[in-house]
Amino acid sequence: MLLRLVRQYLAPYKGAVAAVVILQFLQTVATLYLPTLNAEIIDRGVVRADNGVILSLGGWMLAITAGQVACAITATYFAARVAMRVGRNIRSSLFTTVESFSSREMGVFGAPSLITRTTNDVQQVQMALLMTFTVMVSAPIMGVGGVLLALNQDIPLSGILLLILPVLFAVIGLVLRRLIPLFRRAQKQIDRVNSVLREQIMGIAVIRAFVRERTEEDRFDAANRDLTGTQLRTSQYLALLFPAAMLVANLASVAVVWFGAYRIDAGQMQIGALTAFLAYIMQILMAVMMSMFMIMMLPRAAVCAERICEVLDTESTVRDAAAAVPLVYDGGTLVFDDVGYSYPGAESPVLHGISFTAESGQTTAIIGSTGAGKSTLLNLVPRLLDATSGGISIDGQDIAAVTLHSLRSGIGLVPQKAYLFAGTIGSNLRFGRPEATDAELWEALEIAQAAEFVRNAEGALEHRVEQGGGNFSGGQRQRLAIARALVVKPAIYLFDDSFSALDFATDARLRAALRERTRNSTVLIVAQRVNTITDAAKIVVLEEGRIAGTGTHAGLMDSSPTYREIVESQLTAEEVA
Repeated sequence: MLLRLVRQYLAPYKGAVAAVVILQFLQTVATLYLPTLNAEIIDRGVVRADNGVILSLGGWMLAITAGQVACAITATYFAARVAMRVGRNIRSSLFTTVESFSSREMGVFGAPSLITRTTNDVQQVQMALLMTFTVMVSAPIMGVGGVLLALNQDIPLSGILLLILPVLFAVIGLVLRRLIPLFRRAQKQIDRVNSVLREQIMGIAVIRAFVRERTEEDRFDAANRDLTGTQLRTSQYLALLFPAAMLVANLASVAVVWFGAYRIDAGQMQIGALTAFLAYIMQILMAVMMSMFMIMMLPRAAVCAERICEVLDTESTVRDAAAAVPLVYDGGTLVFDDVGYSYPGAESPVLHGISFTAESGQTTAIIGSTGAGKSTLLNLVPRLLDATSGGISIDGQDIAAVTLHSLRSGIGLVPQKAYLFAGTIGSNLRFGRPEATDAELWEALEIAQAAEFVRNAEGALEHRVEQGGGNFSGGQRQRLAIARALVVKPAIYLFDDSFSALDFATDARLRAALRERTRNSTVLIVAQRVNTITDAAKIVVLEEGRIAGTGTHAGLMDSSPTYREIVESQLTAEEVA
């Protein structure tokens, strides 16, 4: 997965990658040549006291070193640019993919896991790519070149390499087998910590209200301890690598000096060759050490790449059909024809055989007990979910056969939880229609009964909105969300229990103002309060995912026991009469 991901996102930067490889090659070759040049200075210059040779070869060493530094700096610069851009492109692809997900895919992955994959996982892949450019290009060249040049200095002494390299590779292999499962477990535990933390931050008011701080602390501590334990075990394995490598390196150096001294004494080796051989031994060990450093990163990066590809390879269950055509709105008449919906893994469908028509210019209300499927039904209209049976049409056009953009551009949705984005009041109101004028925004605010508190806010339309609208009350957020839908001027309005935070007086004024704005539109309202829908042209009563009655308030009071039960549970006998 890691190789596939890197190959895919490196394709646009082949030129820069080639430049990095060439520069790293030149820098590594220079590094390998310097010990040989140093041996020449010792044997031909220092030993023979020839200052001319020392100055001449010393000048070459300085020039090669300067070129080596220039290549290293340039290669690192280009490697960093490419790695950062690849990370940026992967994050962008993840964001685009997640944006296309329906509620079903969002439920499968979960918001905390998607955030971790887009940030932490991408960063791991990005850093592995950067280290590959700066380490893995030079490490093989330095390792192989060091062996060849060490053989060139003294073949018998090179037998020491046959002892140290297998030991190093054996240590690396043993550690690697234990690291990969630990890295995979750690990434899942990071998801768990993020999930618990996000839940606790979002629900902090409830936690405090029920005095559950200590319980939640224990729950977070449990997730945190699991992650800490896994990371400690990972660190313990990694901690073995460097001491083991340094032990082998020091033993190898002692062995080289010991046996090299005998060969010098026997006249079979020169002093400069011994110093060069020591340098090559260290370069070989450095190449192995750099490879070990990459080995520490690659398993984690590979696990992260798997998680990233899992998201990128997931196709939304809600997408345009192959031959999708734009939807042409002509009033917005909405027809449900034997519609059913089942959540993945559910024992039974949440909606069964739903059939009704919401006429243009009329208000259709949906009411029922909690869990009856009201919000699910509403989410089927803009295809936030796709019906698993039956069909929905708008103005005679099947919504499954039209483009999502054309479908949703004619729908104004006010969700059950009014969510505002960080920015200003104006930017939130223009969310669905960026070209809307200030006059249109104020008109929508007047209808939504929000104009007064917006005028009193510092900056009015330019008043800052915190993430989620945390600096507004629930009722204010609902009214701003309603105004946001009104600015779009859609053919179909969907209100998912969008008036629950309003007092009765504000609710009455808002609905009266809405009638004028929506007189040529289709209005579908999910409601909990009976007295707010008694004047609806049509009321659809849901019970356990099925239609238990359809009609006007007066008609349902006579024909639907379920509706009458709901009414009697909310209104007094005098009001019912």
